[in-house]
Amino acid sequence: MAETPRFSARKKTPTDSEPRPEAQEKHPVDQSLPPLKLVTTGLQHVAAMYAGVVAPPLVIGAAVGLSVSELTFLTGASLFLAGIATLLQTLGFWRIGARLPFVNGVTFASVAPMLAINKSEGPKDALPVIFGACMVAAALGFLIAPYFSKLVRFFPPVVTGTVITLIGISLMPVAFNWAQGGDPAAPQYGATKNIAMAGVTLLVVLLLRRFTRGFVKQIAVLLGLVVGTLLAIPVGLTDFSALKEADVIGFPTPFHFGAPQFAVAAIVSMCVVMLVSMTESTADMLALGEIVDRPADEKTIAAGLRADTLGSFVSPFFNGFLATAFAQNIGLVAMTRIRSRYVVATGGGILILMGLCPVAAALIATVPQPVLGGAGVVLFGSVAASGIRTLAKADLGEDNNILVVAVSLAVGVVPVAAPDFYHVLPGSARIILDSGISTGCVTAVLLNLVFNHLGRREAPEAEPEAGGAVPEPRTGDHTQRVR
Repeated sequence: MAETPRFSARKKTPTDSEPRPEAQEKHPVDQSLPPLKLVTTGLQHVAAMYAGVVAPPLVIGAAVGLSVSELTFLTGASLFLAGIATLLQTLGFWRIGARLPFVNGVTFASVAPMLAINKSEGPKDALPVIFGACMVAAALGFLIAPYFSKLVRFFPPVVTGTVITLIGISLMPVAFNWAQGGDPAAPQYGATKNIAMAGVTLLVVLLLRRFTRGFVKQIAVLLGLVVGTLLAIPVGLTDFSALKEADVIGFPTPFHFGAPQFAVAAIVSMCVVMLVSMTESTADMLALGEIVDRPADEKTIAAGLRADTLGSFVSPFFNGFLATAFAQNIGLVAMTRIRSRYVVATGGGILILMGLCPVAAALIATVPQPVLGGAGVVLFGSVAASGIRTLAKADLGEDNNILVVAVSLAVGVVPVAAPDFYHVLPGSARIILDSGISTGCVTAVLLNLVFNHLGRREAPEAEPEAGGAVPEPRTGDHTQRVR
């Protein structure tokens, strides 16, 4: 009896058109790094965004009259929730999380309305009212996230490039403020030693990026911060007093400042802030998607906005505020080219530990503001450079696109170049207008619609050029119709 061929025991040899699945490498965003690199590069992200996370709670805490211990508690809560929100964004679950190397933290856009709430409600009830308003605004944001994400079709290269460039430009004043000392009310603000220390830190980062290779080059910013901090000790710019006063272990007790209260006016103002924050997060996701070579589509943006809003909803339970993506860390990704989301997830874990261990948070806080300013020049400049690179994909030879870029940048730079430009307008309007990223983004979207879409015919046939050749279609926005 003839033996039956045992086809099931043989493996099919893949052809060139069918590569082995194991041979297909993961996208750099989904690749992990060795433990040491994860920790050091994650710490680098924490160092880059630490000042932005602790600034809002410090401002609000001082406004409502918190004691030093309560102020420390509020700051620790913000760090803890920033870590939670970062893990939601980078690792994600179900349809939550963009799964991109995003760092999340307290949005500074909420500071102005929270200060207004404090004035209207009084110091005693301010924080409970703020927490209640944040919860309602976050719940609303979570519900509208899938609809808000559909705006991605209104972001062709001429719009995304303009917005990314504007993000970098809008962040530069933050770096310059840090370089001068961080506190305009301080007597040494803008002193020569502050600016010199910022310059030294910038020089260290540039030298490391130019003359080193491999891992050392990738953590140049972190090393620059360490070197800058050590050099700042003999100059008298480093303050270690926070280490002596900080507790070893602390946990953000739920509703430490009282149960949330719900006031209509406060809820409306925070809902406006949530819409502004979602607009900025959308722009940030588009920017980061371009930088890591994984463009953010509608599904990614919806998942990212859900992570933002879910983190913002959970935050008030642990005495935190609205959370959003941090644009300054996009510059770090652009400069180092480390695209792994697990690096930022590790940074999120470090933020959680800092929230649970005030001593660790105080250690990071010893980095002087001028040192952060020197590093910030590189980070924020890298964001603007990435925007310019994206603009190169648009047809800037087209007059309409030039107008879109020119006017949008001008409108977006107004809060930076003339901070008091909108001072005669009501506070509710300033919440939106004082965000240059949001105003510039909305302007770019509207102008692109007006100049490149409305009233134009669909895909007109190209007329032959001299010699009979048919010209190539333009790479601008005319071919990207809104449907």
